[in-house]
Amino acid sequence: MHILVVEDNPSVSSMLELFFSKEGITGDFASDGIDGFDKYQQNDYDLLVLDWMLPGMDGIALCRKIREQGDQVPIIMLTAKDSESDQVIGFEMGADDYVTKPFSPLTLMARIKAVTRRSQKGEAMEDRVQTKHFTINKTTREVLKDGVVVDDLTPKEYDLLVFLLQHPKQVFSREQLLERVWGYQFYGDERTVDVHIKRIRKKIAGGEQYFHTVWGVGYKFEEQAG
Repeated sequence: MHILVVEDNPSVSSMLELFFSKEGITGDFASDGIDGFDKYQQNDYDLLVLDWMLPGMDGIALCRKIREQGDQVPIIMLTAKDSESDQVIGFEMGADDYVTKPFSPLTLMARIKAVTRRSQKGEAMEDRVQTKHFTINKTTREVLKDGVVVDDLTPKEYDLLVFLLQHPKQVFSREQLLERVWGYQFYGDERTVDVHIKRIRKKIAGGEQYFHTVWGVGYKFEEQAG
């Protein structure tokens, strides 16, 4: 596995370099966003770890620039920001995961393994997901709602949407969704699921009618009869 880390804190970079070595991972490191983008363009990476606050070009701008090129390489953001609004920004720019500083290197490694595992393996499903109101072509990742294209979903919003549509009426806890969609067990960051559900509801017309909160439990997808 080849990972690019863009982080301006030398101690964090040194810590990650040590853990990468133990895990048999090849790591490239950059200390500012501009150098990070240059390295990204010159190499093929399996995953990117981007600090939010960087000199030259911050991690959010770097993430957005990469996604604008159509590259779906997995991206994990490292940041001291932990509010819901900050998470929304990161996910909207196309980040796949969000780890708040200070963090355990073991937890980060678990996230890295989970994100890359899901990216490489995927799920053995049919190419098309069809419900009364939704059609998803998994080959092209095109999402239609009542025949209208939904074209502004982030990669992880798309993954969560597909999972829920494939399990209609089933109620999933936040912990279960983290494990099944993000690929890791619950580490106390359940707001990640809440943020994604909120954004899906906002981006899909009438989203509140389909993606329901089951109070005290979690979420489900259900289309009403009629």
